[in-house]
Amino acid sequence: MAGQSKELPPWGYAVAGSAGAVLANALVYPLDIVKTRLQVQVKRKPGDIPTTTTHQHYESTLHAIYTIVEHEGIHGLYSGMAGALIGVASTNFAYFYWYTVVRQLYLTYAKTQRPGTAAELSLGAAAGALAQLFTIPVAVVTTRQQTQPKGDKKGLIDTAKEVIESEDGWTGLWRGLKASLVLVVNPAITYGAYQRLKEVAFPGKTNLRPWEAFVLGAASKAMATVVTQPFIVAKVGLQSRPPPAREGKPFKSFVEVMTYIIQHEGPLGLFKGIAPQILKGLLVQGFLMMTKERMELLFILFFRYLRKVRAEKLQKVIDAAAEKSKEVADIAAQQAKKVAPVTIK
Repeated sequence: MAGQSKELPPWGYAVAGSAGAVLANALVYPLDIVKTRLQVQVKRKPGDIPTTTTHQHYESTLHAIYTIVEHEGIHGLYSGMAGALIGVASTNFAYFYWYTVVRQLYLTYAKTQRPGTAAELSLGAAAGALAQLFTIPVAVVTTRQQTQPKGDKKGLIDTAKEVIESEDGWTGLWRGLKASLVLVVNPAITYGAYQRLKEVAFPGKTNLRPWEAFVLGAASKAMATVVTQPFIVAKVGLQSRPPPAREGKPFKSFVEVMTYIIQHEGPLGLFKGIAPQILKGLLVQGFLMMTKERMELLFILFFRYLRKVRAEKLQKVIDAAAEKSKEVADIAAQQAKKVAPVTIK
């Protein structure tokens, strides 16, 4: 978001970002279900058949889609979508809001017009951490919904109650917080890379064309996903229901999740589900940046219109006041002429 216009307040960028994120995630939501199901698929011991919380084994992304449709119907690909979109909206609103705030503070106190790469990444990480603190409960509930068996589907509220009534209590809504805080480097890398790519590919250009924003957004997200995939898998393992392979025993930390996966599936197990994860990331980030650029432009035009209307109204008030003052002055002058001869006598 380098080169952001100062014509919008922080909440304007937040609304633009969250609107784009909701639209993008709604379009590719089935991929979100598939990547989550693949990521919670854990082997009990070497040679065992992998199992998931739905007791189905998925061989690949396409096989997962086919199996989910076969056993749960088309709507199975959209399980937990309402909660997921609420989470996406709140997370992205919080992220873009805090990113704009901390970035403006940095530019003010650093007395610079363009942060360096390290500063850009740090600003993104700070904004991401603040956003996660407020929005992770929705992510926990959504992950639970996405991994619920067909015969045990629950709504957003009932799933939240299930989490709260578990052994963790209310703190269960913040399961995976540490992993999520580590993952703030994902948007930090994404937006840092986006800014650098934008400056290199389109130097001095403020508003990109839709396809330009899409390509840059997709490329930056792919880079971030490859780097952070092991932590994404660990977070999903923490937030999902205890899988059958664990015999109901939940993981206590993301380090435990990663250790368990390496012991039973090898290091490459930390990258399971990366195909739909990258595909989803490419599409979401591309659509997000493309939509966000348009939304920001619409907001800027809207604010310009409001300023113009306000200026015109203010000018009318000033003109009316000036006209009134002139009328009062004319009346006073006429009264003065009438009184003047009497005063002379």
